[in-house]
Amino acid sequence: MATDAIRAALIKRLRTSSGISDEDAGEIEALPIAVRHFPAEKPVVRDGERATDCCLIAEGFCARSKTIPNGKRQILSIHIPGEIPDLMSLFLHVMDHDLSTLTPATLGFISHDTLRSLHRRNPNVAEMFWRDTLVDAAMFREWIVNVGQRPAPARLAHVMVELRERLKLIGQIDGTSFDMPLTQEQIGEALGITAVHANRVIKQLRLEGIVELQRGRVTVLDDRKLLELADFDGRYLHQSPVL
Repeated sequence: MATDAIRAALIKRLRTSSGISDEDAGEIEALPIAVRHFPAEKPVVRDGERATDCCLIAEGFCARSKTIPNGKRQILSIHIPGEIPDLMSLFLHVMDHDLSTLTPATLGFISHDTLRSLHRRNPNVAEMFWRDTLVDAAMFREWIVNVGQRPAPARLAHVMVELRERLKLIGQIDGTSFDMPLTQEQIGEALGITAVHANRVIKQLRLEGIVELQRGRVTVLDDRKLLELADFDGRYLHQSPVL
């Protein structure tokens, strides 16, 4: 994928979520970006490392996670094209979690020095990136509530609805279907349950006629039931542009 297409992925999302102007889009289009291709389940930056770049997802899915000493992993968030999942590394110099790919992915790397220079000369772009980090924090809060307070079927439903809303923003929904490329083990890591329990929950949602999850793709069978089970309130995604 050409660097122009990678920049376009970010600008497309910012136009719908932050209302970026043509002038500010031009600043982003001028950024030097190093393109790299990653296979699935490949670390991008690890816990404890000092990153020198921020990465922009152009194609594929990534996840942030934390692994405790006994080897158990908690997936903290899922990231999609147009997002910069390690933007915090611009100011928090040592990573406190892992960022890795879920699928084969194309990533564009922008150096910290370049981004800092852009922030200093263009406060509008700096505000948009700052807003991104605040929305990121809002999503973390919702994931904490989801894992800590909802029963497992509602947890999975909530993650599915959130992902659908975010993919809808960038035009990656096909009717009632969308990609959610997680294995049963990864779903368990995202929901705080075992892979066996995750398998039972997936079967339950299918038997109840709510969703079908097959080969990393969700098909919604009953949208009303899905939203009711998820108890979803999308305000925390803050998808409306700033006016």
